Amino acid sequence: MGILLSLIAPFLFAIISPFNLLIVLWENSKKHGFWKVVNVYSLNSAVNVDKFGNFNLSPTLNATLRTKEGYKFGNPEETISSALGKNQRDKTLTVTGWVIVIILYILDYKYWRKGGHCINSIK
Repeated sequence: MGILLSLIAPFLFAIISPFNLLIVLWENSKKHGFWKVVNVYSLNSAVNVDKFGNFNLSPTLNATLRTKEGYKFGNPEETISSALGKNQRDKTLTVTGWVIVIILYILDYKYWRKGGHCINSIK
């Protein structure tokens, strides 16, 4: 049963999410403004998916992005970027981990002079 649910759940999420966004927009746009609602909703969704990924994908992240003595991925309250930042700080990233950190550094230009995206994501 668990295997079946794990295969169906992402499809249900993908189907329901657009309707959820429409309802959130309908209920909140007049009060808070369309673009602010879209931005806040999108950011909250992204952070929650990121935290889920850090927890659920931790075996793969631990095997590929950090050295054995590095900070472990898997805390359900932490984003992948935060765990990457801790490994960046501690110099325990693998080559693959560094590639991801560099990509995030380039993409999040507002933190270029402040240590980069991952360092600033540390919780």
